[in-house]
Amino acid sequence: MASSDIVTLQDATFDQEVLKSTVPVLVDFWAVWCGPCRAIAPAVEDLARRYQGKLKVCKLDVDEHQQVPQSYGIRSIPTLLVFKDGKVVDTVVGADRTRLEQSVKKVAG
Repeated sequence: MASSDIVTLQDATFDQEVLKSTVPVLVDFWAVWCGPCRAIAPAVEDLARRYQGKLKVCKLDVDEHQQVPQSYGIRSIPTLLVFKDGKVVDTVVGADRTRLEQSVKKVAG
């Protein structure tokens, strides 16, 4: 479901890929069965292409990997977290393309 510009995360790779990243990171918490997740996916892929080198875009399947979503209190999907310097700086819940774009612009310009 992810393009080559998007990193597919696992619980085991989250710290290295997200918390230790030298660039801001957008993490899309999603599931295969989630309609709104599929609806926002093209916007997430577009951001990955447009902000290549300025923003790392990752996806984490909440059905396959539950430890990280639980630790961040993910209760509904899609939830997209924006990280900078290993900390959550913004949260977008739902398939809100405009809000997602605004959130990414703040950290990746």
